[in-house]
Amino acid sequence: NEPISPLEKSLEEWQTLLPDDACRVLFKEATEPPRTSPLNDEKRVGTYICAACHLPLFESTAKFDSGTGWPSFFLAIEGRVETKRDFKMILPRVEYHCVQCGGHQGHVFRDGPAPTGQRYCNNGLALMFIPVDDDLQHDAPNNWPTLVPRIPRASNRSNAIASGQKS
Repeated sequence: NEPISPLEKSLEEWQTLLPDDACRVLFKEATEPPRTSPLNDEKRVGTYICAACHLPLFESTAKFDSGTGWPSFFLAIEGRVETKRDFKMILPRVEYHCVQCGGHQGHVFRDGPAPTGQRYCNNGLALMFIPVDDDLQHDAPNNWPTLVPRIPRASNRSNAIASGQKS
């Protein structure tokens, strides 16, 4: 496991790269309304990646229907998220962020299924889904939800993120 280098971008840079609603969730720690994400109904095999920096965060095999209205997972890919205490709702919660860009993903609770007992409750706007038969070297399908940025071709992806070009 290679260490993941953090991306150093200002809020202004992220605002030029992301749709407003995704930027609010990822970098202002907003929460999208429940039952609004098309990812709630995603059943294909694949990987869920950070909508900002495209780092893989969850495998579809860890996804489950929590009944909460947000995409939920019982296990993150090792080393891909960081947690911190959140006191915004008076009672402390544990929020988690993408380790590479710092984008807010959601909160983790201790009421999930076996084998971990955890529920990573994720904002759909903070994620993109890559089907197993696709990869990051191809553009996102034409029917990709318009709420998230399209993935540039691999040869351009790192350059676009590093230079601040909109995906």
